[in-house]
Amino acid sequence: MDAEEFRAASREAWEGAARGWAARREAFQGAAAPVSEWLVDALDPQPGQTILELTAGPGDTGLLAAQRVRPGGRLISTDGAAAMVAVAQARAEELGLADVVEARTMEAEWIDLPTASVDGVLSRWGIMLLADPEAALRETRRVLRPGGRLALAVWDRAEANPWSMGRLMADLLGTVPEPGQPGPFALGDPERVRELLEAAGFGDAEVSALDFAFTAAGPEQWWEQQLDCSPTLRGALAQLSPADHYKARDRVDQALEAFTEPGGTVRIPARTLTAAASA
Repeated sequence: MDAEEFRAASREAWEGAARGWAARREAFQGAAAPVSEWLVDALDPQPGQTILELTAGPGDTGLLAAQRVRPGGRLISTDGAAAMVAVAQARAEELGLADVVEARTMEAEWIDLPTASVDGVLSRWGIMLLADPEAALRETRRVLRPGGRLALAVWDRAEANPWSMGRLMADLLGTVPEPGQPGPFALGDPERVRELLEAAGFGDAEVSALDFAFTAAGPEQWWEQQLDCSPTLRGALAQLSPADHYKARDRVDQALEAFTEPGGTVRIPARTLTAAASA
């Protein structure tokens, strides 16, 4: 993997996905709320503190923390995609948090902040997508004040996350990511997460699993959500002929049958690894 080429392609993909994430915010965050709440509780932000969110996407987790740092505190919400940063900034304004939130375009592997300048760092489902997660964690350790806290979430193994349609996606893409390559499940091993945290200089690292579920009103709504939020899926489908596109959709519908409730609602299990550590 050429790291610079990967970063450029990833940034372009997430720039294109920002509008879909903004449109699907309510549904996605409704499902993911237990993860965001765990992360913020583990960080335990206090009034007057400065909190940094890395790989923030639309910023929902950091905005929960922003409500706790008043008065006198600040949330720095960052993402590598400028369009995602704009989504987070708009949401902060909607929630009346514009005076607390500073939304900035920033790469997690090169944090543009002084050493020992923040009290806590959050990251939900972003570190495993980076070309160099070790660098991001070292940078995180650098910008944290002594005793500061990090709380992050990465996906558990693909087998524990049937929402990913792993076999179908592998068939669509024609490849399976090599071990160690960036991807949703690249850090799906608790011991690997703990090793990375310790190597970056963190202490008291705790890693655990958290189960929740993604829901949709029906298979059609679930499919539309995926298309809006997954640049990987959209890119894969764009390479298919119309006939193969329909075949892929049929396979998705078949897979969803196991997760469709009597009333038609789709409910698909998900498992994330959550981690907290001290600087």
